[in-house]
Order: sequence, then C-alpha cells, then structure tokens
Amino acid sequence: MSLEPLQNRIQQLERLLEVSRTLSGMLDLAPLLQSITEVAADLTYSEESSILLYDKKTKQLEFVAAPWFKRDLMREIRVPLKGSISGEVFTHGQPVLVRNAQQDNRLYRLVDESASFQTRSMVSVPLIYQGKTTGVLSAVNKLGDLDYTEDDVRILETLASQAAIAIKNASLLKESQEAYAELAEFDQMKTDFVAITSHELRTPLGLILGHATFLRENLSEDYRSQIDVIVRSAMRLKEIIEDLSKIDNLQTDQASLRRRPVIVNSLIIDMANTYAIQAKQKGVRFKTILPNTQVTVEGDPEKLSVALDHLVRNAVTFTDEGGIVMISAEEVPGMVKLSVGDTGIGIPRKDLDRIFDRFYQVASHMTRKHGGMGLGLAITKGMVEMHGGKISVESVEGRGSKFTIFLPTSAAQVDAVKRVLEE
Repeated sequence: MSLEPLQNRIQQLERLLEVSRTLSGMLDLAPLLQSITEVAADLTYSEESSILLYDKKTKQLEFVAAPWFKRDLMREIRVPLKGSISGEVFTHGQPVLVRNAQQDNRLYRLVDESASFQTRSMVSVPLIYQGKTTGVLSAVNKLGDLDYTEDDVRILETLASQAAIAIKNASLLKESQEAYAELAEFDQMKTDFVAITSHELRTPLGLILGHATFLRENLSEDYRSQIDVIVRSAMRLKEIIEDLSKIDNLQTDQASLRRRPVIVNSLIIDMANTYAIQAKQKGVRFKTILPNTQVTVEGDPEKLSVALDHLVRNAVTFTDEGGIVMISAEEVPGMVKLSVGDTGIGIPRKDLDRIFDRFYQVASHMTRKHGGMGLGLAITKGMVEMHGGKISVESVEGRGSKFTIFLPTSAAQVDAVKRVLEE
C-alpha cells in the first residue's frame, strides 16, 4: 500500500473513532441516526446515505434517516423485502455492493422515482444487534463515479453497529418511559380512588352509626345483639375509611406535624391498656419493658399513637392463644428505639420487602381471614418517616415478628439520626 492511501486510511479510522465518541454521548435517536448517515456519506465519499428499519406491522422497511432535503418524502416510502437490494441485505444479514445499480434488477426503483433521483452505485450493510438484523444502512453514488470497495463496507459496518446499539437503547428507553407512565397513571387512579372513597363513605356511615346507636338505646334486649352487629361492622368500616383518609393525606402531602413533647413511657402504657381486653379475650399475654427514666420525644402525639396502634393491633390480631405481645422502649444517643414483638404467625420471607407497601397483603389464609386492606403498615411507615425516623421488621414464619421504630428525640436531631441509620 502506497503512502497516500495509507494516510487516507488512517484518517478514516481516526474519524471513525472520533465519531464513535461523539455518537456515544447522544441520547436523542433521530439526530443520532441523522448524524450517522451524514458521517457514512462523508467517509465513503458518497452523495448521500440512509437508514431503514424493519416495520413489524407492514413487514417492510421504512426510512428513519435520509438526506434532509428529502427526508419527509422518503419517510412515506416502504421498501419490500423481496425485490429490493435493502430487502436482500436485511433478509440475509450480509452486505451487498452494487457497482451498476441501473442494470441491477434488485434496485427498488420507486425510491428513485419518488425522489427524482438516480441511483448509480450503492453499498448496503445490515444493522445487527445481538445476532438479529434490525435494519439496513446504505450509501449511494460514490463521488467521481468510482466503485465502492471493501473498505467502504467496513466503514459502514462500523457505523451500522453504532446505529443498531443506539436504536436498541432508544427502544428500551421508550419502553421504560411507557411503563413508568402506565405505573404513574395506575398510581394516580389508586390515589383518586382512595380520596373519593374515603370522602363519599363518611356521610352514609355517619347516618348508619347514628341511627344504629339510637335504635340500640330504644329497642328491647331481644334486638340488642342484632344492633350490636351493625354497630361493630360500622365501626370496622369507619376504621377502614380513616385509614384511607390517612393514606390520602400522606400521598398528597397534606399531613403535617404538630410537634410537642411526647412521653414515650405513657404512650406505651396507654397502648397496652387499649388492647388489654382484646388480648385477654384471646388468651394473649401483654408484656411491656419501659426505660427506668421518663423518655420524651418531640413529635406529634396523635400520629405516633396511630403508628404504634397499627403495630400493636396487628400483633394481637395475629398472635394465637398462649402467645405473647411485647412492647418496649429504650433511649439511644439522639433517638428512641420502640419495638413491638409477638409470637404470632410471622411473615413469609418473600413478603418482607413489600410489607410496608400500600394495599399489599400477605397472601396467606392465616392472614386473609382477618380482613383489612393492607394499609396499616403503610400508614405506620408514613407516620414514622414524617418524624424523620425509620421502621424495620424481622420475622420468621410460624414464630413471630418484631417491628422496630427509631425516632429522633427532637427535630434538631433528624439529620443526624438519618446519617446514623443509613450507615
């Protein structure tokens, strides 16, 4: 090889390397493919270049990149797989080099006729991604009426590999964006459902409770048990509506904290007293472990009570006769550690990562018989995180569960506590 062709070859390789670096940083597919065709025409000394992709619906090839002055026109053209040079390249996955296109029966003349153009020579290579052909890159009319060479084929193959990867990445990005949009839409539907349901049920439920209470006071003992069923069911529905409302407030950032000193010792004692009768009726023993000194956190007493209430309620509900429910608290530097443990049915390992998700319910006959909408733990997590705290769970199926809450002792400790918990 003489010195001049060698220098040209080196320059081409340097340009390819430069182009590869530039193209790898481009994210928009259309300008990326357009840049590839411009570089392909430049490096192969061609009048123009184009990229076609296979359309699964029409089972034909369509232009996705072409010279700017006829781009819109060529995008309307479909090239068949049979009876075209590009179709042959796509079908067989091999380059095709044509030196006298007008004498070649494989030339799809509709393209030339539509664009008032004459193809004299042509080289086409397949776009291949992971062994599958996705399209075709072509260069047309070597300048000076020269013939295309194997060097031109290699240049186009290099650029085609760039195009194939870019197209695949764009496809994956589009799919992920569509999936995210669908997920966001579904999540919004759930949010709307929660807001509408909690709002619309309040009034009729209030009427049911009001009339049921009135009837309970005025009917004879013969009907008292039936009225009690209505009241209990209505109160259960009231709890569900309140949970829905709390979730809606958390989702729409309408919930706010009214911080003031909260005595943790008293919070635990009140919660144990609240569920003492229910636990006794089930034959479940309560155990509380309190700090020797009075421990205080700066928080919203109502929201902390709600968070702890869901944990204790679940512990009593899912612990059978003879079991133990334990509530404990201890002070650690900058925070308070609250724990609610039980010797109940436990949580399957596969469910632990999603147990705090909204509307997630453990798929077990042992849990489903107790009802509920899968909101309690999501609410607890939201209330804890509003305080800058963190909640975690340890559980062994058939042996019990332990939920642990870390709460900053004050608003000033929130950032410091977050750093400690993230380590």
